Amino acid sequence: MSERTYVVTGAASGIGAATADHLAATGARVIRCDVRDAEVIADLTVAEGRERLTSQVRAASGGRIDGVVAVAGVGLPSPLTVRLNFFGTLATLEGLRPLLTESDRPRAVAVSSLSAIVAADESIVEACLALDEEAAATAATAVVEAGQGRIVYPSSKRALNQWLRSAAVGPDWAGAGIPLNAVAPGVVDTETARRTLLADPATTELVAAAMPQPLGFPGPVSAVASLLAWTVSADNSFMTGQILYADGGAEAALRS
Repeated sequence: MSERTYVVTGAASGIGAATADHLAATGARVIRCDVRDAEVIADLTVAEGRERLTSQVRAASGGRIDGVVAVAGVGLPSPLTVRLNFFGTLATLEGLRPLLTESDRPRAVAVSSLSAIVAADESIVEACLALDEEAAATAATAVVEAGQGRIVYPSSKRALNQWLRSAAVGPDWAGAGIPLNAVAPGVVDTETARRTLLADPATTELVAAAMPQPLGFPGPVSAVASLLAWTVSADNSFMTGQILYADGGAEAALRS
């Protein structure tokens, strides 16, 4: 691990910070990316920020990286959620893929969500999969205006899942020898979760009922971080296109 270089987006807090710390503790070089408190500062909701991420990582890495951990995301009832969670993630993965091809054991992983199996708006998902960012943003706005803003986040993650399942086995990823997977956490004990889902007892009870986690609610951040770290390690040489649910058993409980 000490010879490997990883890029982690969303590395200033939550799952991203925990994953970056986990990788760094193994002796790996970690290039942390976020909108603040990071080596690479880039706003992945806009084209300029996405281009900045690619160019800055290229400069920082010397043109070769071994793994990408695309964590950056938000859960706002806003088109920004689609712009970051889907289009920002794709821009990260596709923009950094040429640097991965310079590694002899390249890996990539994105962060999805258990919520993607619970609810989604098909108009948002379809626009994302058509790679039409403005149509997806418009669809998200319509959902928010209809009072269904909470569905924007799971919609962005469902679209990401579907794109990843297809892309991972295509020529650009599996064909180039790059395993590409996703980890889908349930509700874990991050600062954001404590400020939103876990701040109100009634909301916490509602979420726990909708997404039951037999191993505990909320779950530990470290468990998600260690799984993300393994997916981009040299040990993961033969798994690709998978959505791994680190959710305390919620996916199995909901889809037994």
